[in-house]
Order: sequence, then structure tokens, then C-alpha cells
Amino acid sequence: MDSISFDQFSAVDIRMGTVVKADVPEWSHWVIRMEVDLGPEIGKKKAFSGIMKFFKPEALEGKQFPFVVNLTPKKIGPEHELSEVMMIMAVPKEDEETPTVLFKLHKKVPNGTKVR
Repeated sequence: MDSISFDQFSAVDIRMGTVVKADVPEWSHWVIRMEVDLGPEIGKKKAFSGIMKFFKPEALEGKQFPFVVNLTPKKIGPEHELSEVMMIMAVPKEDEETPTVLFKLHKKVPNGTKVR
């Protein structure tokens, strides 16, 4: 594992956001597209996550999760939609069979709240 400096880690901007809409793009059988409300400072952003095998889109709507908000957007799928933020989750094992684990807060916080 490569080490990073504290300054490099500090550059990662992680915020809490609420999934306001989630669906599966027509072109996909494993990616969920999410519209995420990250509060008034950042607004709504689009995220894609390959978690369809383990989660239904409707199970994500209305829930808060941590997202990295300062990554360079990435083109996703044949329509080259932009994934603007990245959902953070636990990955117990990097294979196709072990479900990822989504983080859950004990209580709701304002959208855009920083994670440190």
C-alpha cells in the first residue's frame, strides 16, 4: 500500500448527500445512476455506482451517504454521461459476489456536511 501525506488526504473533499433520485440507465444492467443533493453550496450532482447486484435504486432514495465531491468528472456508459461525485462504501472483498456495505449515519445531518 502506498502512503499519502496528510496534505494529500486533506485535499479530498467528502460531504454527506441525500440521494433524491436513483435509476438504472437503459444501457446498463449493473450501474445505478443517482442524483445527489449535496446542499446549497454544491447543489445537486450525478453519481454512478456499480452496486445494482446488491441494491435496488428505490432503496437508496431519501438516504444519506458520503460522497467525494472534488474528483474530476468521469464519462460513464455509451452516452458518456458525467459521474460528478463518487459514493464512498466499504468493500469487504474485491470480487463480484461479496456485497459492498453502504455507510449509515445514526442521525440525519444537513446535506453538504463535511466528513473528516
